[in-house]
This record gives sequence, structure tokens and C-alpha cells, in this order.
Amino acid sequence: MPDDPGTRTTAAAHAQRPVRAADRDRPRERLEASGAAALSDAELLALLLRTGDRRNDALAMASDLLERHGGLRRISQATAAELARSPGVGPAKSASIRAALEIGRRLARRRLEPRTPMRSPADVFRHFQPEFRDLRQERFAVVLLDARHRVMRTEIVSQGTLTASLVHPREVFQPAILHSAASVVLVHNHPSGDPTPSAEDREVTARLASAGEILGVRVLDHIVVAERGFCSLREQGDL
Repeated sequence: MPDDPGTRTTAAAHAQRPVRAADRDRPRERLEASGAAALSDAELLALLLRTGDRRNDALAMASDLLERHGGLRRISQATAAELARSPGVGPAKSASIRAALEIGRRLARRRLEPRTPMRSPADVFRHFQPEFRDLRQERFAVVLLDARHRVMRTEIVSQGTLTASLVHPREVFQPAILHSAASVVLVHNHPSGDPTPSAEDREVTARLASAGEILGVRVLDHIVVAERGFCSLREQGDL
């Protein structure tokens, strides 16, 4: 029965009010009528959440999630535990959000497919940037190439602290030797967003290039990937 017009609805009564189906379906109706591009970030996120809780519908919950984390980019950087701590967002909703964001990253990535010729540092950047740009830690990868500089495979060889990757030649060249690669391209990210190589980056590059000469596996380049672009240490004159 509807509330008496003269009765003030209390916060407790509002908290107990069930979520209406119409509230949950509004983003879906707009999706069908206008397409996904017309929806706001909150509406898209509400579709992933599907349902709200006893206090808020899915759209209100999505808006709160965006506000708490500071937008979609920050949500994509959040851990499962951080997402699940938001009101109404448990492990299942957190998993749906993370899966959708990973699909987006994979679609955005221009993959270095096996047997694709390596043409430029930009090819490496386009492959790794969607995956690396939101990481809070540095991650170090190696691209294995055959004698004609065609991609054989990519391998993640190290994940370091928030400020530096600890990279040993053994981890870098083990996959190269295992798969008989003729040369490699080194790749790592800067969580700061700035791709400018550090003194440590240059030192690691020189050490790995020397190790590669001994092993007969040439280091063609070392590329730093960041949100604001990339830097090739070969183009910088370090190789």
C-alpha cells in the first residue's frame, strides 16, 4: 500500500524498499533503443552489475562505484578485494566487472601474432599498452623473434615492486633458449605513466645485451611502455 502523503518517509523505510524492475531495466532499454555508445559509464556498469541491493538499484550502485574509485580507469586498476569492498558489490559482481574490463583490453590490443614480422617499436607498444597501462607494478616481458625478425611468442618473465622490476638474465633468456629464438625485444612498463627510461632501465639493458651476446641471442631493443606513450632504448642510442 502506498505511503500516506502526509507521512514523511524515513531513511529506514527507504532502505527496506525493494528495487523495482523498471529501475534495473532502464539501462537495458536505452541500450536497445540507442545503442551502447549512448550509455553513460554508470549505465554500462549497471548492466554488468545486473541487480542492486535493498538500498540501491544497480544504476545507483554503479554511480557509487565510479565515485568511490574515481572513474572506469581506476576501477580497471582495482583488485578483486577492493571492488568487493564497495557496498553491494560481492565476489560475483566483482568477477563480472573484471572479466568485462579484460575483454575490453584484449579487444584493444593489436596482438603480435606468431610469424608476424616485427616492424617497429610502435608494434610492440600497441600490443602491450592495453595490458600494461593500468598495472600498479612493473612487469617485464620478452618478445622472441626468429632469424627473420618474425614473432615466435611473448613471455612475461618478471613482476617487480611498485618502483622497479628485478630482472635476471636467466629468466629473460631461458624462454629464448628453450624456443631457439635468434633475437629478443625486451619490454617493461612504467606505472607512473611516464615512459622516460630510468638509470636502472639503461643499466638493465646493457647487462642483458651483454648476456645475450654471450648466449648468441641478440637484444634488438628494450621498449618502455606507459600510459603516455613509449620509449625505445635503441632509438635512444642505448643499443
